[in-house]
Amino acid sequence: MTKLQQVLTYLGIAAVAVTAGLLLRAQLATNAPSPETVEGAARNTGADAIFAASLPDLQGVAQPISQWRGKVVVVNFWATWCEPCREEIPEFIKLQRQFGDQGLVFVGIAVDDRERVAAFSREIGINYPVLVGDLQAMKLAGTAGNRQGALPFTAIIDRNGSLIGTKLGRLSHSKLEAMIRPLL
Repeated sequence: MTKLQQVLTYLGIAAVAVTAGLLLRAQLATNAPSPETVEGAARNTGADAIFAASLPDLQGVAQPISQWRGKVVVVNFWATWCEPCREEIPEFIKLQRQFGDQGLVFVGIAVDDRERVAAFSREIGINYPVLVGDLQAMKLAGTAGNRQGALPFTAIIDRNGSLIGTKLGRLSHSKLEAMIRPLL
């Protein structure tokens, strides 16, 4: 094979790879759910996966998420090193205090080291269950619709066990309250 043939072969392979990558990107972009709605089967699949999971709490004891079935559950995937995560948690604390007696429960799932999460939770006064996960937690977030694998990611499940909304990125108090109030 001459040098020219080798170069043309490599360019052809590169062109095919780039085209395949662009097609895959376009396919994912058109099939991804909007950041705040979940359609049809994804509603049940995401919620079922969340309720089927069991993760350790801050004491290392496995907690089945299904124990909160029948409540309005706001599952927040976060980490202590994630600044937007740290910014939204005080809003979650306020909403848990405001609506906890009406059947709302926040469940924080930290993708982080348990000791760091426990220290941060004590420091800020988190008043809802905090579980700790790693790759299992990120896989769970992906099943619920987090295609980007980024944090924070929040999933809202109604009393019937349907995943009714998700949000990648920081949630404000007012926006989250508007999403959960009709479910209570």
